[in-house]
Amino acid sequence: MTLPHTGFGTLLQTHDRFISVIRLAWFKRSFLFKSSLAALVAIALTMAQPSRALQAKITPASPQLGDTLSVMVQSSSNPTVTMGAKTYSTFDQGNNQFRALLPTTPLDRPGKLPLRVNDGQTVQELTVNLKPRSFPTQSIWLPPGKGDNGTDLEFDRVDAFKQIVSPQKFWQGKLLRPNAGEITTGYGVRRYYNGEFAKDYYHRGVDYAGNYGSAVIAPAAGRVALIGRESEGFKIHGNCIGIDHGQGVSSIFLHLSRINVKEGEMVKAGQPIGALGGTGAATGPHLHWGLYVQGLAVDPTPWRYDGFQ
Repeated sequence: MTLPHTGFGTLLQTHDRFISVIRLAWFKRSFLFKSSLAALVAIALTMAQPSRALQAKITPASPQLGDTLSVMVQSSSNPTVTMGAKTYSTFDQGNNQFRALLPTTPLDRPGKLPLRVNDGQTVQELTVNLKPRSFPTQSIWLPPGKGDNGTDLEFDRVDAFKQIVSPQKFWQGKLLRPNAGEITTGYGVRRYYNGEFAKDYYHRGVDYAGNYGSAVIAPAAGRVALIGRESEGFKIHGNCIGIDHGQGVSSIFLHLSRINVKEGEMVKAGQPIGALGGTGAATGPHLHWGLYVQGLAVDPTPWRYDGFQ
């Protein structure tokens, strides 16, 4: 018996559809198997890679009041460092190394100092033991007119200068001595002014009793970010210069008799910037050099003898 021609064609079409369905099912199964295998391989490779946990190191290991803390962080992303109620940015040092420089002052409480490092993925809690330090007490008697309060213009401009945090680092290594004169008052001295103790005061720098008109040099490279003049209302600071050294580090020079630079000018380490004088609230000719980190005056001594790269 011979099958009709049309029936045989239908049978072939049915057969072809059946084969297509079988092939499609096999392809989907093979694709899913390969995808699952690739995912398992990726997971295995990820687990096999060494862990890059956030790591932080604080120097100096045994800081004292007035020291600058260097917090070096190994991380794949830019972390922040929190000390007390303030959070500080870190700056890229290369090779996944980031650093924050943090200030301590004579007004801080010695003892356990907690810090928190956070890179957005991991949080590390650290503790440093801040050692006590004795600071001498000094009595200052200012002549009439020298102890007057400064102007709003003066304090507003100086405060704004101290808050500058430039991303670029201008200084290199140890800082230079800004004047050749003898040091008469060191950092951190507590004072009585005209017989009254200044409770929240400490000497925010180092005084040099050089000759009147002797050169004042930049202790490190930076940008001149502040020029103040006694004739323009700087009654306390006198003629002064502020240099931004970058990344929250700055210097201020007070009581100058002469200013040799302009605001916005870039200066090099060792470059003459002015001359020692007695303008502002000064009992006699001298240079006051204050070094600030993140807006607070720190001891310049470690910066001169050890330095921070």
